[in-house]
Amino acid sequence: MNNPLALLNQLTAAEFLAEYWQKKPLLIRQAIPNFQGLLTPDELAGLACEEEVQSRIVQNIDDTWLLTQGPFDEDTFTSLPERDWTLLVQSVNHHLPEAAKLLSQFNFIPHARLDDLMVSYAPIGGSVGAHMDSYDVFLLQGSGKRRWKINAQPDLTLVDNVPLRLLKHFVAEQEWVLEPGDMLYLPPNIAHHGISEDDDCMTYSIGFRVPKTQELIEGFLAHLQDTIQVDGLYEDADLSLQEHPAAISDAMIEKVETMLQNIAWDKTIVSDFLGRYLTEPKPDVLYETSTDSMNIGEIAQLLADQSLWLDLKSQLLFTDTHFYINGEPLVVPDDIKEQVRELADKRCLDTVNLNEQERLTLASTFHSALMAGYLHIE
Repeated sequence: MNNPLALLNQLTAAEFLAEYWQKKPLLIRQAIPNFQGLLTPDELAGLACEEEVQSRIVQNIDDTWLLTQGPFDEDTFTSLPERDWTLLVQSVNHHLPEAAKLLSQFNFIPHARLDDLMVSYAPIGGSVGAHMDSYDVFLLQGSGKRRWKINAQPDLTLVDNVPLRLLKHFVAEQEWVLEPGDMLYLPPNIAHHGISEDDDCMTYSIGFRVPKTQELIEGFLAHLQDTIQVDGLYEDADLSLQEHPAAISDAMIEKVETMLQNIAWDKTIVSDFLGRYLTEPKPDVLYETSTDSMNIGEIAQLLADQSLWLDLKSQLLFTDTHFYINGEPLVVPDDIKEQVRELADKRCLDTVNLNEQERLTLASTFHSALMAGYLHIE
């Protein structure tokens, strides 16, 4: 991963991380030469019509911003004007196998940070307005051209009474027109405004999550509630007569404060929390459970000439000692940990060259996950 990458304008991954990641924007001409995208506008519109796909349409009509949430139908698209609107479809990587190959080119960023691949389509003039995101994003241009304007401005005042978080005082500091295969990296909190320069403009946004401190703390406290038990009862054998029976005394407050100080955690608890938290599917994600009730031996036989694949919606992560899949801990025997790490890294595992015992152990380890639709044998 330390070799110069065309995707990063011949920077090495280490150079990119040291000089740009979460620090400053980077424009990369022909990051993927002549990239035309992974799907057509009609195919993207088809995804936006599906119930389980998150999508929205943003329009600007006479300087009025309109936001419509999907799913849509064919009549929606036939009634749209010729210009000044944008279709955005989230988590395309959950529905398009080709997206996995595209995302694998960004493996110099940990999988734990990946959010999703969002794809947008816009005719000429299409935009979602000047805004600021709280996550890292690579904006890869597919078909058509898009003009990007950016500014690291401190003024983040928002426009009032619009359904989008649009910046009220955006002033472009730099701007470029991106053509197919060009890519712009933006760290969090960089104001930006993208405008389609022609019809059939499609942009692929590879987003990397940046959890808010508040969200992490809330999640961790909920994890502690489920995992930590502290012995003892509230005691007040030294209770003295109070002037006001309705008063919460300083003595009671101090006792409870002391009790709360018994709550403690270590690296192991934090590690377990992150494993569950970072692999937890979004609320809208559903899996197709297997209709074939296979036993471990049958699964092992299939693995003799097929491969094991993570479902497009699944996330498998690991620490030094533990594995987690889709918000759940996964017990992995020592003799196949290397193979499961490879499955997590590459999202697939060639099992043909494994011995019979290794295939049986894999089948036993992933039996429940396979039946739940978290993985597939193909």
